[in-house]
Amino acid sequence: MKVGLLSGIRTISIQETPKPEITKPNEVLLKVLAVGVCGSDIHYFKDGRIGSAIVKFPFRIGHEFSGEVVQTGKGVRKLKIGDRVAIDPAIFCGKCDQCLQGRFNTCRTLTFMGSPGLADGCLAEYVVVPQESCFASKKLTAEQLCLVEPLSIGVYAAKYALPFERKTPEGKSLGKKTVGILGAGPIGLSTLLAVKAFGAGNVYITDKIDFRVETARKSGAIWAGNSIKDDIVDEVSKREPQLLDVVFECAGEQETLDQACELLKPGGSLVIVGIHAVGRISFSADVLRRREITIYSVRRQNESTYDALKLLESGKVNADFMATHRFPMAEARKAYETVADYRDNVLKALIIL
Repeated sequence: MKVGLLSGIRTISIQETPKPEITKPNEVLLKVLAVGVCGSDIHYFKDGRIGSAIVKFPFRIGHEFSGEVVQTGKGVRKLKIGDRVAIDPAIFCGKCDQCLQGRFNTCRTLTFMGSPGLADGCLAEYVVVPQESCFASKKLTAEQLCLVEPLSIGVYAAKYALPFERKTPEGKSLGKKTVGILGAGPIGLSTLLAVKAFGAGNVYITDKIDFRVETARKSGAIWAGNSIKDDIVDEVSKREPQLLDVVFECAGEQETLDQACELLKPGGSLVIVGIHAVGRISFSADVLRRREITIYSVRRQNESTYDALKLLESGKVNADFMATHRFPMAEARKAYETVADYRDNVLKALIIL
């Protein structure tokens, strides 16, 4: 079968390798239908690392994908041949202290597809995964199933702000929470879709690319601005004099972390969703202390894949607009270059197998 290997910085080669085989009773063999190019993949593509996760070439990349079940292990009960599935690329033990507390995303022995030193990625014609990673749907297309993974990160991030209705200690409603999202790439837009579906109030969103700003505006943001052209804190504070209840930092930049703290009202929450390529980030201790800001750090999607899939199936969320570009596997390098260089108004590039 054909696989896509990151064989050097900005280099992807297509090679032949034997088809994988089921070795455990709970595993399924999937024919890969579509692979999404994720921002974390781009760090590996451009830099060969994310923090301490360093690529050893050649490396099979990718973790966002949809597949069709073509073979099942003897212990598989929830899936059958022919099922089309979305995938949670995190594989956890279910037994350690973290898993027993429901923190599957910080499992002591967590394995994640397409992560250096952990597991092969999904850029291949066939992959083997545990049935627990698969979420079947008869309603969604292969492309929609591929979008479940990034949407599930937005869903998980949004859960940190629940409930979206503010109340007094006595239970009197103070209205809906106001929200900021800094970064309107696929994860920022997924977060926008999730918070709107969960009942957020006014949502403000920013990006440095006009096309993404306009896309966010069309997707439910009450206001969207270009952080290069606009004074974001000034523009938002004009509209929300008391500032925002929660800000999701989805750009992975020091600049947006600083901006997020300035946008938050006293008692507000900062949710860090973006992946920062640098080893350290910093905050204004004065702003954090005086406003008593709470900081949450999001690691992937922790048991939110099913919720994201159901939001798409119900029609409450439509993420189709995010799939802007499609490439055959032979053009995988072009797909990654398009995303890495922000070419041609790309949001989400899909590799169709």
